[in-house]
Amino acid sequence: MNHVIFYYPFDEKLARKVADQLKFPLGEVVFRHFPDKETYVRINTEVTNKNIILVSGLNNPDEKLIPIIFFAETAKRLGAKSVGLVAPYLGYLRQDKEFKKGEAINSKIFAPLLSKYIDWLVTIDPHLHRHHKLNEVYTVPAYALHAAHLIADWIKHNVDQPVLIGPDEESKQWVTKVAEYADAPYIVLQKLRHGDREVEISVPKVSKYKKYTPVLVDDIISTARTMIETVRHLSDAGMKPTICIGVHAIFVNHSYQDLLNEKVARVVTSNTIQHESNVIDVSGLIAEFITKL
Repeated sequence: MNHVIFYYPFDEKLARKVADQLKFPLGEVVFRHFPDKETYVRINTEVTNKNIILVSGLNNPDEKLIPIIFFAETAKRLGAKSVGLVAPYLGYLRQDKEFKKGEAINSKIFAPLLSKYIDWLVTIDPHLHRHHKLNEVYTVPAYALHAAHLIADWIKHNVDQPVLIGPDEESKQWVTKVAEYADAPYIVLQKLRHGDREVEISVPKVSKYKKYTPVLVDDIISTARTMIETVRHLSDAGMKPTICIGVHAIFVNHSYQDLLNEKVARVVTSNTIQHESNVIDVSGLIAEFITKL
C-alpha cells in the first residue's frame, strides 16, 4: 500500500471514515506545543516512498497552518513521494479584495503560502465569490467538491414539501443546485451587511409557499446572524418553522444556541467540521475523489 492517511486531531472521525472506505492505513503523528507555545510535530509512521494524505480542516486556520507546514516538510524530508491536503473546510477565501484602503487581501497571501508546502489540495464547497476557481489563488492543483446532491438527498428523505431559501446572492450558487437535485422550488433573498455581526435581510415574498416547509441553505454558518434574521422574517410572514442547513458548521461563540432559540424545526450541517449538528456525511464524496485522483 503506497498511500497513508494522517489527520489533525480535530478531524479524526472524518479521516477514519475516509480511510475505511479507501482501505488505506492511518498513520500516527504527534501534534502538540512546547511550553512556550511553539509547535512540535513527530511522524511515527514510515512514509518513505509513500503518498501522504493529511486530513485537516482549515477552520481556525491560524493555529493549524504552522503544524501543517511542519508536517508536510517533515514527511518530505523522511522520503514521502507527495503530500496532499484534504481540507473539508478551507479558510481565508472571503477576504478576497481590498474593501477598505490598507487591508490585507488574505486569500492572495494565504493560498500561495500553503501551496509552497503541499502537492495538491481538495476541499468542499469553498466560499468563492470574486475568485471563480481555487487555482486563481492556489499554485498547486486545487479541487473543489460539492455537497449539493448530499444535501438534496437528505431533504428528499426528511422534509415534506420543501421550499429552499437562500439568504443572499452569494448563497444562490448552492441553493439553485440543491433545489435542482431535490426537485423543489427556491427563493433567493438579498442581504445588506453592516459589519461582521450585523446584517439586514430583505423581506421574502412567500405568500404562495405558506403550506411549504422552508429550508434555509447556506455554505457557512458562522455568527448565524444571517440565518437568525432570515428565520425571523419567515416566521413573521407566517411560514412553518424553518429547517436550517449549512455545509460548514463554524458556529462561533454561542451562535448555535442563538439559532436554536429561534423558531427553527432543526439545524443540520455536514461533517466537514465536527459539530453536534452534523447529519450529512461527506466522507464518501472525499473517498470517491481520492480514488479518481
